[in-house]
Amino acid sequence: MHFAESFKETIFSVNDKNFESFCIEVFNYQYKECSVYHAYCNFLGKNPTNVNSIGGIPFLPIEFFKNHKVKSGNWKEVKVFKSSGTTKTGRSQHYVRDLDFYHTLSKKIFEGWFGPLKDVQILALLPSYLEMGDSSLIEMVDSFMKESAPGSGYKLGKNEELEQKLEIPQKKLLFGVSYALLDLSEKLKKVFENTQIIETGGMKGRRKEITREELHQNLRNSFKINEIHSEYGMTELMSQAYGKNGNFQFPGWAKVLVRDINDPFSYSGDGKTGGINIIDLANIDSCAFIETKDLGKSDKNSFEVLGRFDNSDVRGCNLLF
Repeated sequence: MHFAESFKETIFSVNDKNFESFCIEVFNYQYKECSVYHAYCNFLGKNPTNVNSIGGIPFLPIEFFKNHKVKSGNWKEVKVFKSSGTTKTGRSQHYVRDLDFYHTLSKKIFEGWFGPLKDVQILALLPSYLEMGDSSLIEMVDSFMKESAPGSGYKLGKNEELEQKLEIPQKKLLFGVSYALLDLSEKLKKVFENTQIIETGGMKGRRKEITREELHQNLRNSFKINEIHSEYGMTELMSQAYGKNGNFQFPGWAKVLVRDINDPFSYSGDGKTGGINIIDLANIDSCAFIETKDLGKSDKNSFEVLGRFDNSDVRGCNLLF
């Protein structure tokens, strides 16, 4: 069996004890099979003969997804995820070989946080993503709606219709882009029970940017609930992180490393702010090692997203500052 296909069958067995060994296997494979990553590693003088730990693995700058086909192996994509395109610098593109694998991963991660899809009604306020098209978030939410309780669906600026849905005594989960959730919260005529909120970030230029903490406080006050959940996802990733009150967690096959602000090839200790590098082993068909432009800090079990590097693009889907 091909290495990538074999690896997909074992991904749920990745844990803290075997994570590094899997990383080295994937690095060796992608160095050989991903031409873009191969060239970048060679530029840095890195290859399988001198990389034997996570600390030595090069992380591909996320900008490469805008200008190159980042693919490991020779195959025909079934889908191309595209970023939200909130700037004029172009949209990142993630070529997807196996859409069923993406759906399986997304469901596994979601149900680990929120329980079986069949027991919850999925509602979504994601107008910007629907308008742009080709969004990995929309692909994920679409698949959730197909397996969730009856009545799930997208709501586009129809607050009265959404309020009627929220009144039904069914366990509900509302995905929403930040500005749309704020718009809804300001027009609410009543408070609704049995509803969990998941904000996906992004003002999309529709409202003034505020911190995630301010956003959550506004939503908690309006919805009269104690917790707001967040989803951290990227076009360039196959996996998502979820969190409460600004602290995110990836599944066992993905991790965040925080690089030093002044030296991108060294790493900061727990609790120190730096650039976010992401290992997503589910990116077996593209590149599992990505250097983002997000600023954050981490500890052993979670991470926070704090802002962006100066002069970098504002990501529309998962960041407020």
